[in-house]
Amino acid sequence: MTSDNTVRRVVCLQPSATVILNAIGRLDRIVACTKYCADVCPEVANSGRLIIADSWTAQSQQILEARPDLVIAAVPYQEKAVVEILKAGIRFLGLAPKTLADIYTDIATIAGAVGASEHGQTVIAGMQKEIESIRAQSAGLSNNGKHRPLVFCEEWSKPLIASQRWVAELVEAAGGVFLGEPGAQASPESVLAKNPDVIVAAWCGAGDRVPLKKLAHDRGWEQLRAVQDGRVYCIRDELLNTPAPTLVHGLKALAAAIHPGSFPQAEGLRCIVD
Repeated sequence: MTSDNTVRRVVCLQPSATVILNAIGRLDRIVACTKYCADVCPEVANSGRLIIADSWTAQSQQILEARPDLVIAAVPYQEKAVVEILKAGIRFLGLAPKTLADIYTDIATIAGAVGASEHGQTVIAGMQKEIESIRAQSAGLSNNGKHRPLVFCEEWSKPLIASQRWVAELVEAAGGVFLGEPGAQASPESVLAKNPDVIVAAWCGAGDRVPLKKLAHDRGWEQLRAVQDGRVYCIRDELLNTPAPTLVHGLKALAAAIHPGSFPQAEGLRCIVD
């Protein structure tokens, strides 16, 4: 760390932090990260950086060997490792975002730590502009007499868990009505009772490999409106589950799923009929 307290060496145990540092042009500050960081940000793969354990399985020795100024993790994280990091006098930032506002705060905080506050504000403004643009377009569709489609988004299959609150906010921005309680466990029967117009599966760690037809069959969802209409989608995991600027790509995928024909086909979106 320099005399002005600007962080020079960062260890990222959380993929969203890596994506944020890339977005603000400070990827060069990362000296070690996880394999999951490399999955969502290919620029750090094969770059000579140390690949270490993630927040939950963090190993303090690995982290200390990277000689960081700052370690960024997310809950849940390995408390024993955090204690060792703090004992060594290293700054620690633990992220726990729930909403889009929280994500903007995380971007601003990370940008400030690496001396890139202006870049951080630019990235935040860019996200907000994209989100409001989609919101305005989708609102126009509803104003033309179309009802707001009922959307069930899930981030996990067994047990069935609804997507996080920031995803619920994105669904609303895309012109849908988010069904269920964000981040809470649901049952196939409860979803069946609500009969959504659209189902979106973005399973953590599954990329775009969710077996959509099997999902509908195994849960007895064949009579759901979404299944009957062929509106069961997979959105690539990192586009909705990584709380970072890449969420705007997830939003575009949601808009294309909720309003097919009104928004262009988006990257990372796959339909049950594909």
